[in-house]
Amino acid sequence: MTVLAVRPPRIKHAPGFWFVAVAVLSLMAFGTAPTPLWPLYQARDHFGATTVTVAFAIMVVGTALSLVLLGHMSDRFGRRRIIAPALLVGIASAIVLAAWPDIPGLMVGRILTGVALGLMASTATPYLTDLYHEAYPERTGSPVPGLVATAANLGGLAVGPLFAGVMAQWVPAPLVTSYVVLAVIMAILLVMVLSSPETVDTELVEQPSRFALEPGQKAAFASAAMIGFFAFAVLGVFSSLGSVMVRGELGITSTFILGLAPFTAFAASAVGQLAVSRHQLVIGAWLFPIGLAVTAIALADPALGTFLAGAALAGGGAGLLFKGAVTQTVMAAEPASRAGVLAAFFVISYIGMGLPSIAFSIVIEYAAMAPTMIGFGAVLTLGTIAAVRVSIRRNSPHVN
Repeated sequence: MTVLAVRPPRIKHAPGFWFVAVAVLSLMAFGTAPTPLWPLYQARDHFGATTVTVAFAIMVVGTALSLVLLGHMSDRFGRRRIIAPALLVGIASAIVLAAWPDIPGLMVGRILTGVALGLMASTATPYLTDLYHEAYPERTGSPVPGLVATAANLGGLAVGPLFAGVMAQWVPAPLVTSYVVLAVIMAILLVMVLSSPETVDTELVEQPSRFALEPGQKAAFASAAMIGFFAFAVLGVFSSLGSVMVRGELGITSTFILGLAPFTAFAASAVGQLAVSRHQLVIGAWLFPIGLAVTAIALADPALGTFLAGAALAGGGAGLLFKGAVTQTVMAAEPASRAGVLAAFFVISYIGMGLPSIAFSIVIEYAAMAPTMIGFGAVLTLGTIAAVRVSIRRNSPHVN
């Protein structure tokens, strides 16, 4: 009698889709978790807003390097083979941040965080798209994968500050405990992701181009990338300096409340994507400058409710812009180069999250916060309107 070796069945594509979505959410949450902790670092190490922003922006450097050097790799070597290392690097970063709480350790940990986010950002959307289409082949053209991918990205960015704010408010040693808990969560999700099926045929002889657009789509990609830049610039300011604004301008010291401002901005981004399916770019281009204006009012006449309303409007607008830009980028890319094209898109978007925030922090060393916010909002509004107009002229209505 011949005994056949039976391999345990692998997790199917539908559960794998949700495993990956939660993994994206957890890693993105880890990326923004330090937001309400910045004032604690400030009080301990006696540094200013510019140092806080640099510590935030150095993560962007790691993200950009990861996207440029490795962002296209999943098109060649497989989605799961990139998602798993992203989680591993995230776990390593959390360990560094927990075990080495001084400024050098903070910088090293944040660079590693950026590398992890870069790997995840370039691969998550193609992997989720592949898993969903394998699970539901009859649902060709479904918007669900893109919606879940962007909601997981921005939902995770929202959950991170709230989670760390709660931990810092009610759990001892917040500069250690928050990172340890997140490392455990990412380790559990790593096991789940490793159980999910691969969706790329790694035996393909021909290596796909790292960056290949469909014919005539260069302008569409360029406008989408600029929209991503401006959307992430808004979210970057709330992520890097939101807690500093609440503490310094509104005089609130509760770490839970400090985490509430960036949570509100990112949560509104995610909710906006779920609530609006048409004319995303137009609505987003209206909402986020209004939100920044309301935020400036709250800074001039300190009021937490007004500040959170401004964060919600600005974040909701930025989320709609981001969703429309991601959709446009995916449509502009050749299918075999989707991860590479998204990597280029995210490089530009994450530069938007870092550089304007650094400029903002430098300006507020010499000018009041409210007029700085007004000037910041005016510049971003003009740039966004120009990019959205190009996009609307060149793309079909359902993208806009």
